[in-house]
Formats: sequence, C-alpha cells, structure tokens
Amino acid sequence: MSFYWIKTNLIIKWLFSKYVWDIPNTENKIYLSFDDGPTPEITDWVLEELQKHNAKATFFCVGKNIEQQPQLFEKIIENKHAIGNHTFNHLNGWKTATKEYLKNVKRCAKTIAKHNYALTSKFFRPPYGKMTKAQLDALRKQGYKIIMWDVLSADFDTSISKEKCLKNVISNIKPGSIIIFHDSVKAFQNLKYTLPKVLDYIDEKKFQYDVIP
Repeated sequence: MSFYWIKTNLIIKWLFSKYVWDIPNTENKIYLSFDDGPTPEITDWVLEELQKHNAKATFFCVGKNIEQQPQLFEKIIENKHAIGNHTFNHLNGWKTATKEYLKNVKRCAKTIAKHNYALTSKFFRPPYGKMTKAQLDALRKQGYKIIMWDVLSADFDTSISKEKCLKNVISNIKPGSIIIFHDSVKAFQNLKYTLPKVLDYIDEKKFQYDVIP
C-alpha cells in the first residue's frame, strides 16, 4: 500500500494552501465526507446511519455512478446532504492530461445538473488526492473550491484492521476537521464497523455535524 497521511501534516497544508484541508470554527463543527458513490446498498446504508444521528455530510460523487444510480443520487439530495464533484470516471490527475481532466470534471458537473441539484458552492475533490497545478488553477478559475481532508479514515485500505480504521478517525478529530470515508465496495468492510462508532463518538463529544460550506 502506498504511503498516506492519516492526519494531514501542517507543512502539507501550508505548502498547498490553495486547497481546503479543514474549516476552523468556534462552534465545535466537524465535516463528514464520503467519496466514490453512489453505490447500491452501501450508500443506502450510509444514509440510514447518518439519519439515526441527524448527521449531515458532503458526498463527492463519481459521475458514472450517478448515471448508473440516479434514484440513489436523488436520495442523497432528498436527505439534505451536500454534493461535490469527483470527476466522471474517477481519474488520477497525475496520469491524465489537463484538457482531458477538465472535460471529465465538466461531464460530471453536467450529470449532477441533470438532477436539478442547485450547487450553493462548487466543490471538487480530486480522486486519490492527486491533481496537477495546471488542473488546480483551471478549476479554481472556474469557481471550484478544492476540498481535501484533515482526517483520513483509510477505510479503502484492505490491509488494515477495522479497529485501526476506527482509531484513525477518533484519535484525530478536532473542531473543523474534514473527515473522509468512502461509500464504496472496497471500503465497506471497514466502513460498516467504523462509521456507527464514529457517529457515537461524535455525539458523545458533542461535536456538531455540518456540510462543507
């Protein structure tokens, strides 16, 4: 498994300050986010778990998955969660020409727009957290906020235990944290153990849920 930060290093945040890594606040707010859906059954399960806690989150959706699961995408919106663009085909920006990458982002945006979802802000998260400076600058010029994360659950990593996944999150949450999970088949084994316990922990510590503003 390639190296990744669980708690994003302060130097990384400083070096890449054009990205949104966290949202400091005095209201004890934290920001849950889910990547790669909508995914049948798994996204449904996530929505049910969030509803139990009256928790709101931001879903960074893959355009192809929206096309394949339009009713499930509508369900995310109906539950008053926020939506972000995660490209149409889950592209790795480091391996994709800028023109092709931007075209793919636009295709995802059009797919989202078909569902009459009114984006209050244009959120974008690069798959794998990888994009070039040219891609970043072009999307920022189009009005996108590039949303990264402060706490990585690493639920996608099948080599770690579900207990380690849980520890990754609860050991690093602080007010303003953007926490990333994945509503994907690959991540579900870790997610189904971790998410309910994280939600209980958030309630216990009296953090406030909010969508990314």
